[in-house]
Amino acid sequence: MASHTRNPSVADTRRNAPSRESNTTSSRTRTASSTARERPERRSELRPVASPPPSLTTTRRTASGSTASESLRRVTTDRLTTTSITTTTATRRRADSIRAGSQPPVSPNPIKPWNPEAMLTAPSTAPLASRISFPPHSAGFPTNREPLPLNRMTLEVQEAHMLEDLLYCFMGLEGRYLRYKGDYNPEVESDRLMGPTYIIPPNLDPSLQDLTQSLLKIATHYSAVDAFVDVQSREEFGAVSHALCAAIRKVLKDYLVLIAQLENQFLTNPNFTLHMLYLHMTPTGHVFSQLSSLAHELLQRNSLLSDSPDDSDDEFGDVDDIVASLQNGGDLMGTGTKRRMCKGGSVLALLSTRLSAMSGDPAAKSLIGELLREASRPYMTMLNEWLHRGAIRDPHGEFLIREQKSIRREKLDDDYIDEYWEKRYTIREGDVPPQLEGVKIKVLLAGKYLNVVRECGGVDVSKEIKDVPVTFDDIRFLENVNSAYAHANESLLELLLVTHDLPARLRSLKHYYFLDRSDYFSHFTDLAAAELKKPAKQVNGSRLQSLLELSLRQPGSITANDPYKEDVKVEMNEMALMKWLMKVINVSGIGEDGTDLMADETRSATSDTQEKELNGYSALQLNYVVPFPLSLVISRKTVLRYQLIFRYLVSLRQLEASLATTWQDHSQLPIWKHRSRNPAVEAWKRRVWTLRARMLIFVQQLLYFCTNEVIEPNWNTLQEKLDKVKTVDELMQDHLDYLDSCLKECMLTNSKLLKIHTKIMQTCSFFCSFQSTFARGLQSVEGPDARGATSDVIHDPGVFEKLHLHLNKYEENFGRHLKILLDVLNYYAATETVVLLGLCARLSTAMSEEDHRTLDIKFR
Repeated sequence: MASHTRNPSVADTRRNAPSRESNTTSSRTRTASSTARERPERRSELRPVASPPPSLTTTRRTASGSTASESLRRVTTDRLTTTSITTTTATRRRADSIRAGSQPPVSPNPIKPWNPEAMLTAPSTAPLASRISFPPHSAGFPTNREPLPLNRMTLEVQEAHMLEDLLYCFMGLEGRYLRYKGDYNPEVESDRLMGPTYIIPPNLDPSLQDLTQSLLKIATHYSAVDAFVDVQSREEFGAVSHALCAAIRKVLKDYLVLIAQLENQFLTNPNFTLHMLYLHMTPTGHVFSQLSSLAHELLQRNSLLSDSPDDSDDEFGDVDDIVASLQNGGDLMGTGTKRRMCKGGSVLALLSTRLSAMSGDPAAKSLIGELLREASRPYMTMLNEWLHRGAIRDPHGEFLIREQKSIRREKLDDDYIDEYWEKRYTIREGDVPPQLEGVKIKVLLAGKYLNVVRECGGVDVSKEIKDVPVTFDDIRFLENVNSAYAHANESLLELLLVTHDLPARLRSLKHYYFLDRSDYFSHFTDLAAAELKKPAKQVNGSRLQSLLELSLRQPGSITANDPYKEDVKVEMNEMALMKWLMKVINVSGIGEDGTDLMADETRSATSDTQEKELNGYSALQLNYVVPFPLSLVISRKTVLRYQLIFRYLVSLRQLEASLATTWQDHSQLPIWKHRSRNPAVEAWKRRVWTLRARMLIFVQQLLYFCTNEVIEPNWNTLQEKLDKVKTVDELMQDHLDYLDSCLKECMLTNSKLLKIHTKIMQTCSFFCSFQSTFARGLQSVEGPDARGATSDVIHDPGVFEKLHLHLNKYEENFGRHLKILLDVLNYYAATETVVLLGLCARLSTAMSEEDHRTLDIKFR
């Protein structure tokens, strides 16, 4: 008893140690005891045989494909069935050996108690993060409580102390001898994420230092992974990161069970050595090395650790995400200074890359595969919601499809724009998992199609999604995407073609814009002639709309029974047609060389039109109200093409009507009907009639070509494609191709052809408007008795000379530009559009005999 009083035992020393250590040791003992109590039926099976090394995961994957956690549970169960529990005598022997070498001298002065306090830290957005304050640093430990130096102990006692301290370090704490490096501060987040560096006492026996140093790496990795789980579980990192942290947390839980079992071995097995601990922890160390490396890379990408590859990126991150956040009511200060986060698809891509790189390491491959499987579950939930309902539930912005909530369907009622289809849902190119890279377009379109159907009430969102893959490694993964894409296509096609009768809508557009049944338009222009002759700015739009509705409802008219006639509206476009076409050509880059060399030609070709104010005929334009979802196919871009072709056809019809009116004047006015006795005057009149006929033939042939040889064949082609269409995007593209072909073959997309064509049209228009001047001049030449004149004398030779000059000018301009047009048409017919060859043959009938002889000589 006296000796025990002078030399207190290890147990007494531990009893007088800091409360943190005694509390932690007792908690570990209780954990081990409770673990043993949970399996009372196993006690009878325990035999005193050597225990195999326990590990967190097996080094080989079993045939059944068990996961890391399952392997740990199996090894734990085996260990419990084979581990020997020594008697109390064995425990006393280990205590006696420790007493023999670690009995410090008794201090004459009483030791003051050291009582560190535990507090609650600030709340975190991570739901399962610990809020207990960190244990006090050993730097604050009283110097008079320092343990006995190791060099005064035997090797066996040193090993026992190292085993005990390592069990503390494995849980992220400090031991009596193994302590944090001085610059480590557990209250600093970056230090915790890097993990503590432990200092080995310099007076430790060299035979124990290497094993201790290797085992301390596991403690560092565990602390870093544990801190990573707390940080990465925050709300802003998204559901995929949360699922990843949950999977890692399961590994940590199994790890702590292993530590409790190793403590039980330390307390009950006198043969448990540092080398046995090393064998037990080697597989676990490999696992935590992989977890630490993964955590470190994720933290670097999230700019939570130094050496981040994104440090040089723009600090404002993804501009689209910032704009979307502001449109959805976000705060600029809250988003502008954040760096781009690695979440969602980026996390899955990182795991997939690591899984491919670990093909030669079965244990690491099994671990990363399990983490990828668990992390992909919330992502697959979002993917299935998008594929099977057309809805996005992505509160953290981690799905591969970005939704612009500011673009809503309600806007389409007033302005059917393409943004709803093209910009509301887009792909986050940098956040696409490798598993979806090859089918990302299908994923985007499948959800967009179903979204449209859902907007129209065609998808039952209350129905539960069943029998779909929930992880990336499911063999039905790609089949799920392909079947959802096919179903979405079929649903939207049926909605467009059957429910909303898209073919009937397209026929209606053809009737109104391409004038294939134009009795309504002729009646309308007759009723609105007085209004359309006014300048465009003075035209009464409401009056024109009333006259149009009256024409459409005219009994006996083809449009009277059209159910869509209410959707046709009339409006004035104050930009001249040729100026508009040139603007479209230059903006869209249509041309031979794709440069701005056509700018001068544009200005010269449209200068006269710009200077002259447009009248109602030139500015007349139809608009068409398209309901949703037909507005996805008949979009603003397509209606613009319809309007361009309509205005061109109207200009041809108006010019044809002007030339027909000129023919009526020549046929009915006495000054033209009278046969002059003067051969020169009569020859002049015949030249006027011939030029008028050539112009009329030119306009009629051009109008016939555009309607019968361009629009009708392309319409028939579109009808055939509609019968065979398989996807909605194919349908939209076919409709757009139909309109683009019409524009191109009508010569409305080639700046050179458009320039020459404009010159000829202007010449014809000026010739029609000059007829009154011709009539007055002819009256002056024939004299006051022109109605029944028999004289062959020219009364005003000066006027007759001016008439000759004007007529020569019109003949020269028309003939020269027509000849240039035929040359250019022949060139483009041979190089681009074969259909123009037929137009060349037709327009050649409008040439004069002299032009024909010149053309024959040229082609010989």
